[in-house]
Amino acid sequence: MAFQNLSVCPSCRKTNRVPAKHLADTGRCGSCKARLAPVSEPIAVDSNSLLPIIQEAAVPILVDFWAPWCGPCLAAAPEVEAVAKEMAGRALVLKVDTQEHPELAELYQIQSIPYFLVFRGGKQFSQSTGAADRWEMRLWLERAGARMD
Repeated sequence: MAFQNLSVCPSCRKTNRVPAKHLADTGRCGSCKARLAPVSEPIAVDSNSLLPIIQEAAVPILVDFWAPWCGPCLAAAPEVEAVAKEMAGRALVLKVDTQEHPELAELYQIQSIPYFLVFRGGKQFSQSTGAADRWEMRLWLERAGARMD
């Protein structure tokens, strides 16, 4: 089955399934037809969800590879959250916990964290290692084609 994110309607509190290709879109609740905003926070992903999102998303994607024991990763986390909120509807932000999912770190040959990959059109566009601020992350996404607002 393809990846689907769950979104709770702010109006009626019903849960809606959102396919990967529509995570950055404004939608409508299946029950009350209220507006559902695009994803505006980092999405924790695993081996089953990372590739489908990368392949199906119509917007650039920033993937943050991190671990709970990593000080620089924890310091970068508020910046990652801020860029997800600022770029909602124009880009997606994913988080991979390399402690829980070492197979994904191995797949992308990640040797140190925090490590950031940007994808566009299902393909890796850029990469960066070390902590970064939200302005730098935003620039990466804009270079990958995210609309500038």
